[in-house]
Amino acid sequence: MGPSGKSARGASLVPRMKTRHRLCYAALFSLLLLGLLSSGLLQFWPRENAVDVGDAPHVTRSPRDVADLPRVQLALEMPTPERGDMSCRMHTCFDVYRCGHNMRRRIKVYVYPPAHYVDARGVTVAHGFSREFNDLLSAISESEFYTDQPARACLLLPSVDMLSQQHLRLKETGQLLAQMHSWKRGSNHLLFNMLPGSVPDYNTALDVPRDRAFVAGGGFSTWTYRPGFDISIPVFSPFSEEVDLPHRPPGRRTWLIVSAQTNIHEEFREQLQTLEARYNEEVLLLERCVGLPPGRDSARTRCHGDHIYNYPEILQESSFCVVLRCARLGQPALSDALQAGCIPVILADSYILPFSEVLDWKRTAVVLAEDKLPEICTILKAISQRQIEDMQRQARFFWERYFSSMKVIALTTLHIINERIFPYAAHSYEHWNSPPEVCWRGVMNPLFLPLEPARARGFTAVVLTYDRLDSLLRVVTEIARTPSLAKVLVVWNNQNKDPPPSTVWPRLNVPLRVVQTQENKLSNRFFPYEEIETEAVLAIDDDIIMLTPDELQFGYEVWREFPDRLVGYPGRLHLWDHETGKWKYESEWTNEVSMVLTGAAFYHKYFNYLYTYKMPGDIKAWVDNHMNCEDIAMNFLVTNMTGKPPIKVTPRKKFKCPECTAQDGLSLDQTHMVERSECINKFVSVFGMMPLRSVEHRADPVLYKDDFPEKLKSFPNIGSL
Repeated sequence: MGPSGKSARGASLVPRMKTRHRLCYAALFSLLLLGLLSSGLLQFWPRENAVDVGDAPHVTRSPRDVADLPRVQLALEMPTPERGDMSCRMHTCFDVYRCGHNMRRRIKVYVYPPAHYVDARGVTVAHGFSREFNDLLSAISESEFYTDQPARACLLLPSVDMLSQQHLRLKETGQLLAQMHSWKRGSNHLLFNMLPGSVPDYNTALDVPRDRAFVAGGGFSTWTYRPGFDISIPVFSPFSEEVDLPHRPPGRRTWLIVSAQTNIHEEFREQLQTLEARYNEEVLLLERCVGLPPGRDSARTRCHGDHIYNYPEILQESSFCVVLRCARLGQPALSDALQAGCIPVILADSYILPFSEVLDWKRTAVVLAEDKLPEICTILKAISQRQIEDMQRQARFFWERYFSSMKVIALTTLHIINERIFPYAAHSYEHWNSPPEVCWRGVMNPLFLPLEPARARGFTAVVLTYDRLDSLLRVVTEIARTPSLAKVLVVWNNQNKDPPPSTVWPRLNVPLRVVQTQENKLSNRFFPYEEIETEAVLAIDDDIIMLTPDELQFGYEVWREFPDRLVGYPGRLHLWDHETGKWKYESEWTNEVSMVLTGAAFYHKYFNYLYTYKMPGDIKAWVDNHMNCEDIAMNFLVTNMTGKPPIKVTPRKKFKCPECTAQDGLSLDQTHMVERSECINKFVSVFGMMPLRSVEHRADPVLYKDDFPEKLKSFPNIGSL
């Protein structure tokens, strides 16, 4: 074949090869498109009733029957785990390295695929899922903690319903746990159980052999609970979902005490009957109803003689609800009481209260030894009505956030474990224990090192005023010259007169806000206003016109070094008067100070929250009624919290207000010193001790007394005595 033929053949092959490539590309593209469409369909196809027997489980939202699950038969001779190592702690029986590190600071939880487990003879070992356990698995599988990859999981959760031990075959259940692919002696495995033990011996912990697995259990005692390892959870009450109790605001109730449990020990019942006979108008002892009319549910009723009460609605009519141990330590009656906003009085020796690792039960429950039951009325009558209302409010808050559903119980458990693994990402005490109406708004506790910077640098000057406009405007003008001032907040405490219009206020280089209060109270100066965005607060009266910008700036610099202290200018002292046997307020010039007056003082805004929401006893009411001593109360609070005395800055010991008269200045009243001493003694009685601490210390600037040129000093304009 000649050259011309060769070239002709070559030319004809080129388009043929291109056609083949096109076919290959088209086929490849079709396969890719088909794969994408299949993935999309599988991703969004409803799978409510699917059963995945692979590594990625799917948990349905309805209770499973064993017939719906894949069958797994246990071998005749299978190893049984150890019963449980009581010496286990997180650092000994938990592999923290499985959890790794991630920027989200969140553990991952793998849920084993559910199965129908039978023994070698074909007899069922685990009988399906209860509705409660199914809700628990659904909550976890839909949560931010879930992963479908066991290799990435920090926690592993067997899909075996162990909420009630009564229906378990203990040895066989342990064997099926041991055959799970990632068991490894149970390390990092979490088991949920609410009703431990079984007749006749009701143990307080799950009896299933479990080796190193840890338990979220509903009936732990101090003998079976492994601190920092196991987690005490509530015993879920079916009334949480079946009964919609209307919210009842805190206040006085018809009964002081109601006891509505039906299976309590006879000795407890006799003691309650004695109390009811003695305090007939205040104690209501209810029992199980006998001979109910048709249509009445015995679980939803309680009786006292011939009178029938609806349960748990009757609990809303009582200030306190008795929660006694029965066959088991953990009782659903605790959840019922909290749901009703009734303060639980818990008499169950050695009981580990639910989520006590993070919840402060002193805020919502009265926990007494069982032998104190005959004295219960005397003890409860000593609690003030204000404290009762606070505890009622807290009870409902605890129920809504931690008891109301299996979902919140499961997620609270995981959050607690998450904080063990990532303690630097743990929530604060206030987050766990403060109701929503007590808004902490991310405020930082100065007793601990900050993990993130403040929202705004500098300080906010909070000026409390009533009707001294000229003096107020001078104060605002003077403090505005301070370099670190971030904002001025004027608390207008006069309800009979509106604040002046914006045209009257001086022009400042920082924002100025005016808050008009609803009542004339001295405590208004310490309210945690949203307008306070800085960590540092300068509390200053509207007649303190003598402080220079240097003095204010130096005080702020001192506070920055000691953010957990009160840092102020006028110092005062408390002394013991041996003649009267009482404490005395002293304002004479001495080298000792135990208080700095908040008429001019820096402090951390965290203490505004403590003063407003956590002040012990009736101190706040005392201050507002007497229109005095709010500064002493703040000194008590801060020193009691920190154990540290205040810091006095600059040599000023007394402030003079030339424009002030005896009618204008509260502190110029002749009875002022007597009232101040009364305040100290009142506050000591509430705190139960004297928290104030005296110190001989004053902070002055470097080179303050040295003979140097003024231009070499950072704070040259510091006032003299």
